[in-house]
Amino acid sequence: MSKSTVWPAEWKRYKDRFSGVTITQLTDYTGHSHHLYFTENGWYDNGNKILFCSDRENKTNLFSVNVSTGEIVQLTDHDTTYGSLPACLHPNGQFAFFRKEHQIIEIDLITLKERVIHEGDPSLVGGNINCTADGKYIITCQHEDFKNKFPIDLKNGYVGHRELMEAKPYSQIIQIKIENGESTIVFDDHNFITHINTSPTHHNLITFCHEGPWHLVDHRIWGLNLETKEVWKIRERKEAREMVGHEYWYPDGEHIGYHGFRENGTAFFGKIHYNNTDMEEVEFSFRNWHAHSHGFSKVVIDGRSPLDKLIVWEQVDGTFSNPKILCEHRCSFHVQKVHAHPQFNPDGTKLLFTSDKNGYGNLYLIDLPENFDRLPDFHANK
Repeated sequence: MSKSTVWPAEWKRYKDRFSGVTITQLTDYTGHSHHLYFTENGWYDNGNKILFCSDRENKTNLFSVNVSTGEIVQLTDHDTTYGSLPACLHPNGQFAFFRKEHQIIEIDLITLKERVIHEGDPSLVGGNINCTADGKYIITCQHEDFKNKFPIDLKNGYVGHRELMEAKPYSQIIQIKIENGESTIVFDDHNFITHINTSPTHHNLITFCHEGPWHLVDHRIWGLNLETKEVWKIRERKEAREMVGHEYWYPDGEHIGYHGFRENGTAFFGKIHYNNTDMEEVEFSFRNWHAHSHGFSKVVIDGRSPLDKLIVWEQVDGTFSNPKILCEHRCSFHVQKVHAHPQFNPDGTKLLFTSDKNGYGNLYLIDLPENFDRLPDFHANK
């Protein structure tokens, strides 16, 4: 199949056996499909469509799914499988951008016309991409390629994760002008830099991270002002081996969400202003992979084995509810493409996640209840 191919709706609906919520399985294909990384909004066309990746026919391409009709449209036409196809949306929702190896490509989501806006250095490994709030620039990162020095397979088991951190590869953060492809190195360092996240309201602010095992990395979350080049730490450790990460911007573009683990293993989720004020954290007694939130009013985590459920909290009048069972995810997390990565939609009424509970990664969507008080409580010791 090729660009603009329309795939008929594959969806099916069922009720979760633990909570009773209705879940829509949006894709059903014998080949992995997954939504964008949970820090990246993939909803467009006034919330009617979701951008996603799929390995259909052993070729990795971008697709859209219409959440009203279930119709799936193929957006790109690649002839091979890629380990990843990082993508992001332009703030106007008409364009998307994706990285295909060393190229960064713009695609018009209406006409499907593509334009290469950046050719990266083939000797470096490119990272994720994000668009600035004013829609003028793509921000990305790249680092030295050490695959000839030690085994690296980060997408499939984090092989080489610690070794890369310890090797301190030369890394760059690059600003690319969408209009003409002009690129500038805005920051460079000898550290394993990844996870570029642009503020959705401040065109000059981004976060990035020093990648590596969270308890060993020197510091995880960093802020960068693209105009002044100021760099600063965000949410410093409170304990020597405390773990903090999986950071993402709130829609206000001022606060940053994250989760982590205390030195004694206690888990927590939290939020902080980019200037290190207004920090709040909530602890819980079970393990998770990721956390996402709609502001600080609704929070979701994906349980880590043996916990195979999505657990949610809701804040009412300044107080969080008990942890509630939203549904089971039964996700293996075996490779990056089948991480659950639960994600609220922009208005907080729906929740999207990926699961390979049936053998292959597929997209699942939940219309959230108006309030969570009728969901069953989750008891960690049961």
